[in-house]
Parts: sequence; structure tokens; C-alpha cells
Amino acid sequence: MGSTSAHSSEGLGRRDLIKRSAALGLIAVPTMSFLSACATGGGGSSTKETKAPAGKTSATNPLGVKKGAPMEAFIFKGGLGDQYAKDAEAVYNSTYGTTVKHTGTQAVGPKLTPRFAGGNPPDIIDNSGADHLDMNKLSSQGQLQDLQTLLDAASMDDAAKKIKDTIHPSTLEKGLHGKTFDVLYYAFTVYGTWYSQKLLQDKGWTYPKTLDEMVKTCTEIKKTGVAPWTYAGKYPYYVHFNLFAQIAKLGGMDKWIAIDNLEPKAWTDNDGVREVVEHYEELAAKKFFLAGSQGLTHIQSQTAWTKGKAVFIPNGSWVENEAAATTPKDFGMAVGALFDGHADKLPHGTLRAEPSEPFIVPSKGKNPAGGMEMLRIMLSKKQAQNFATKVKSLTCVLDATEGMTLSPGLASADSVFKAAGDKLISLQLQEWYPSLTDEKIGGLTGQLLTGDMKAAEWIKKTQAEADKVAKDSSVTKFKRTV
Repeated sequence: MGSTSAHSSEGLGRRDLIKRSAALGLIAVPTMSFLSACATGGGGSSTKETKAPAGKTSATNPLGVKKGAPMEAFIFKGGLGDQYAKDAEAVYNSTYGTTVKHTGTQAVGPKLTPRFAGGNPPDIIDNSGADHLDMNKLSSQGQLQDLQTLLDAASMDDAAKKIKDTIHPSTLEKGLHGKTFDVLYYAFTVYGTWYSQKLLQDKGWTYPKTLDEMVKTCTEIKKTGVAPWTYAGKYPYYVHFNLFAQIAKLGGMDKWIAIDNLEPKAWTDNDGVREVVEHYEELAAKKFFLAGSQGLTHIQSQTAWTKGKAVFIPNGSWVENEAAATTPKDFGMAVGALFDGHADKLPHGTLRAEPSEPFIVPSKGKNPAGGMEMLRIMLSKKQAQNFATKVKSLTCVLDATEGMTLSPGLASADSVFKAAGDKLISLQLQEWYPSLTDEKIGGLTGQLLTGDMKAAEWIKKTQAEADKVAKDSSVTKFKRTV
């Protein structure tokens, strides 16, 4: 999978993003235990040191990468694979006369936690997947390189342009821990309800515009013997990609920001939460989910979907690449924007589209300049287009896919993204508190979708779980204002 992450009640516009990025719209609120640990040295330093360049800087080597110096890359090998990274590494190798030591894995956290503890992390990490590293903790310990030097470096394509001027403004915002930019989210993921355009056309079904229309459409679908929905029951947080965004659309971004900030009653005093969760309760009660979905992995649910056993699936735009092996050539993979409710705070066409696939450069690595240079190479238009071609996903590089012939799923994602215009939303809860969303709330969502839990109980218990995290002094808290 990809990763999974700011905003007025009108959504997130590109122009607003530029202004807010300059204002660094997130404020870190460390807990007292974290402050105490820093004071005694027990928690590591919270100051991100930007190491001096290892070599001489020049117009073509703005980060001062030392030629011939060893460089190591650890890349999550999930739905996006890792060939795109190898391609960028080949450019690095030829430029700096070395061979990047490459590891492709789905066990990023288990393999690298001991290395961080031992003070010998790799130089660049794609920190994605279910077993990812806790970036909040690493950042609070001063383990992540401040990437401002990279943002201020000249782009590969135009020396007159800085990197920060070539990437989507929301990437600049999402990569912040407090006021420090130390995570580069390379991909740009469109989240939503995915379906086969061919199947809908063949059956005469129309993609629903509202939650009520979805229920009616599901009723018609079920009559044909096909399941309306499937989902990754073993990883129910996949459902949150839609469920959380739908709450933000109906309830408004101010109400969602309260959820991100772990405010009291943020879940229970939100009409959007009630309407959305009750909708999912209805889908479960009417048995609109493929039987056995609760036991499926993300791959198994996607395979059931591509084989026509279910019509809809909640997912991110990495699904096209991840499900490529089982997708019929004429499938017509497509994604739809969020559904309208009864008293929405955000307009029709609102879309959850945000930076994803987090790359970090360890501050205690042997070659942080090399790690940042790898990112500079990846942020070139050529590598961004290679990424789009290889993995059927957008990147954070602005307008990189202009003029390209896109695959069906990517073309659909690009289309709804452009149609949304300024009506974009991005969420932080799953990034900041993954154990809360993926494990605690995910367990509740699993029960909701099997019909074993009612909406009212889900809301009450979700609020209780959020309150526990809010009161847990061992968890570093972060706060968003917009």
C-alpha cells in the first residue's frame, strides 16, 4: 500500500496552500515528559541539525555531495514497488561515481529500529507500509534531517527554480513536525471509491453522487447477485481513507481539525460523524459487503474486486499498480469524488487528495547530503514522469504529467483531481496517531462493517480511544490551526 495527511471550511485551495505553507501552518505541542527528556538528554535532541555538506557545492551539486562516498537507500516495496527508486539511484551512481546500496522491503520498521538505536541508519528511507517507523518519535528525538536545505536547492530541471517552487504546496505543509520540514511525501495520492467503468456501463449503473444514491445503487447491484462493496477486513483502516474524508466533507474542516487535534467531544459533537457512520451501519445491515470481506487482506479484497465479485472498494491511487496483475485490460479502472450528504459543509466534487509515500533522511546517517540529493533527483520532471509510468501514480512535482498518456486509473485520478480544483481536503490523524486510527479505531470499524456494532457505539468508543491518546503523556502531540 501507499501511505498515508490543511484547511478552511471551504476545503484546501492551491493558492491558500501557498500562503499557508509560507506560514508553516502546523504547531508542535510536545508533552511535558518529552520536554523533560530533552532537558535531561534522555529523549534525544529535538533540534534538527543540518550537517555541513560533505563536499564542495557547485551549480550542479548544490548540496555538496562527496563523489565516491557510500550511500544506502531503504525503500518500501509495496504497491509502488521499488524500481522507480532504482532508476533514480542509477542517475545518482553515474553522477557521483558510486553504487547505492539498495534494500527493498515491506518490513521497514522492524529492520531499521535497531539501526536507529545503534546510531547507524541508512541515508534515505521510504517509510511506508504497515510496519513503518514512528516518524513523530524520530522527529522529536532529533533523528530526522531538517530538509530545508533540499527545499532551497536548485531543481534539476531549472537552476533558477528552487525545489520548494516545483512541488505541490501541500507537500511543504504535510512534511512539517512543528516548524521543521523533515519528511518529503513524494507521491500524491487520490483517495476515494474505486470502480470499473466498464462494469457500470455494461450494467447501466451510474456512479452515485450522494450517500442516499449509493444505498439505492447498492440495492440494485445486490439484486444481480454481485456484492456492492468489498474491503480489506484484515486492515480495516483502508475504509478510513473514505470514511474519515467523508466526515470532513459533511462536518466541515473546522470540525475535522478538532478531531486531528484530539479535542474533547470532537467525534461525539459532530453531525458529519453521525451521518457518515450511520451510513456505514446501513451498508452493513443491508449486507452490501462481499461475504467474508472481514477476513481479506488488501490484496485479496482488491483481487475480488478486479474479478468482478464486488463493484466498489475504498482505496488510494496506488491500487492500480498494486492490482495490475489481476486487472482485466478492459476494466476501465476509475475513482469517484466524495459523496454528498444532507447538510454538507463542503461542496459537491470535494476530493481527498494529498501527499503520501513519506521519505526521510536520518540526521545520523553517514551521508545525509547524499540522501537529500537522491530526493532532488527524484523531484526532477524526468523521474516524476518515470514514477507515473512505472507505478501509475502522481507525484508531488507540479504539472509533471502534462502531455503524458496516462493509464486508466491514473487518468481518472488526475481528472477528479483537476475537477476538484480548490475543493481538496487533507487529514492528519492517520499520520500523527497511526496506532489510534489503524489499531484502535480500526478494530471498531471492523465490528461496524460486520454489523456487530451500531453507529452510536462506534462513535462513543472512538471518542474514548481518542481521549486516551490525548491524555497519554508518552505520546508527542501535534496541533494544526488550518
